[in-house]
Amino acid sequence: MKHEIVNLSIDEMPKEWYNIVPDLPEPLPPAKDPEEGPSRIKQLENFYTKTSLELDASKERWIKIPEEVWELYVHVGRPRPLQRALRLERYLKTPARIYFKREDLSPTGSFKMNTTLAQAYFAAKEGVSRLAVETGAGQTGTAFAFSSKIFGLQCTIYFVRFAYNLKPDRATYMKMLGAEVLSSPTDRTEIGRTFLKKDPKHPGSIGIATAESLQDAASRDDTVATVGSSKNHVLLTQSIIGLETKKQLDSIDEKPDVMISCIGGGSNFYGFICAYLKERLDGRLKTVRFLGAESGASPRLTKGEYRYDFTEPSKSTPMAKVYTLGVDASLPLIRAEGIRSSSTAPILSLLRSKGMIDTRVYAIDEKDVFEAARTFLQVEGFLVAPESAYAVRAAIDEALEAKKKNEEKVIVFNVSGMGHVDFQGYREVLKDI
Repeated sequence: MKHEIVNLSIDEMPKEWYNIVPDLPEPLPPAKDPEEGPSRIKQLENFYTKTSLELDASKERWIKIPEEVWELYVHVGRPRPLQRALRLERYLKTPARIYFKREDLSPTGSFKMNTTLAQAYFAAKEGVSRLAVETGAGQTGTAFAFSSKIFGLQCTIYFVRFAYNLKPDRATYMKMLGAEVLSSPTDRTEIGRTFLKKDPKHPGSIGIATAESLQDAASRDDTVATVGSSKNHVLLTQSIIGLETKKQLDSIDEKPDVMISCIGGGSNFYGFICAYLKERLDGRLKTVRFLGAESGASPRLTKGEYRYDFTEPSKSTPMAKVYTLGVDASLPLIRAEGIRSSSTAPILSLLRSKGMIDTRVYAIDEKDVFEAARTFLQVEGFLVAPESAYAVRAAIDEALEAKKKNEEKVIVFNVSGMGHVDFQGYREVLKDI
């Protein structure tokens, strides 16, 4: 039986998130303050919910998903299908078996809702009435706009200017959900004004948008900043993806040889591979490869240094030990804005330093990556987000390598988002559409 679509019942959906921290090969290097200036660690309580900070520091392996959040996961379509790419296999004439996880099926079109529903719930429970949100490609912003509305919260979104201009429909979507959407850098914050003074048409970055959300949150008692990726509590909430995926593969007696996702801050990659990471760390699984697809515009895990660095340019939050290109590095613009950042999550950085994560880097022009997305659309019928196109490209490359070697390989990748508001980016790169 070929198992083209593998579903779980609602009763089979995980009831707990998985926290990898107690299973890491060595303790996670702690956040630290710089040698000079005020304590950034003490400032964290001015930015984030208490629950988020507690989860960041948690060493509990399994953390119960709050019932209201679990019910909302069901409401927005979890558990999500795992699908076999039979038509892609035939098109490539590969002996590999290819599966993809459908995180594009959420109401806002991406995996981000797994964490935004949780973070909005934490905020509402703590009596917060407003969220300050950073977003790069717009997936985080849209998911927070939706989640804020669910919990009756106000929402201001700092949307990286380059992406804001590239995809106006994404901004419209957020506004329809009641959010205030600002093109970052803005003149509302000190850090925004600093960058606008240097360049009134500054294209922005996820770091600048993050810094603006932090300064916004610190200026008001009714507001907290949110996080789209990188932090431990965000990776934790994304573990629902991988826990489902493992149950689905187990149900059809499949073991992955390689698991693939695009990688920016790292939360969709971690969430997708986490269940098999646990088996690898437990010594029960030795052969699986974890492959992160990076852009040549920001190849942190491939070419970055593993060291302490700030993670946003205002330097308001503590330094973390991460793979970094330098917090103040100027990164080339790409259409997959969601994976253009200077550093990657501390958890994934540690695992990379231990040789447990592989990477593959694709050209800044994104031509090969977007051609892979077009192939996937024409063969399988699904248009993926530009960021997810990197995972598609890497999966195709793995399948073609299997074809050369005549290897029966099981390739599993994550479709982290849909591309229905990304046509302008596709047009600019592919040029013939």
